[in-house]
Amino acid sequence: MKLHLGCGKRDFGSEWVHIDQSEFSHVVHQDVTNLPFEDDSCDLIYASHLLEYFDGVEVLKVLDEWNRVLKPGGVLRIAVPDFEAMSTLYNSGKNLDLFLGPLYGKMGVTSFYHKMVYDYRSLKRLLESAEFSNIKRYNWRRTEHSHFDDHSQAYIPHMDKENGVLISLNVEAIK
Repeated sequence: MKLHLGCGKRDFGSEWVHIDQSEFSHVVHQDVTNLPFEDDSCDLIYASHLLEYFDGVEVLKVLDEWNRVLKPGGVLRIAVPDFEAMSTLYNSGKNLDLFLGPLYGKMGVTSFYHKMVYDYRSLKRLLESAEFSNIKRYNWRRTEHSHFDDHSQAYIPHMDKENGVLISLNVEAIK
């Protein structure tokens, strides 16, 4: 079983279970913090630009829940805004306006903003504290969902995937 958490409008197909607060027809459950699956039942969990919506206390509970449903050896694949990449671009003279959305987020018309920011070191420490291992960056081009444009493929300049700078921190970990 493969879970796509925080999927929004992106439907990866029938091989995936889609979970999101939205009410798109492909969404089967709406709570990413309380998954309706047995322990050790999922092979892969993918969450693109979702984890940053949980604060420093909430995120530990969320990761415990995701760990609960992953099989031993299962993959947790996460994408979050990359604070280090954006800081480097900002310090090189890029305009702050380019980073406001990725840094603070906002879902639709609600007041649902990012509560955390990560660089590789902080995300790795967090995943280690949640008992994940083999933590490493992944290349979105080498995933089974690479043909779906999502925030794991966020670049500056926008959509310049050949010459731009990736501003998504894409990390995998193993249970």
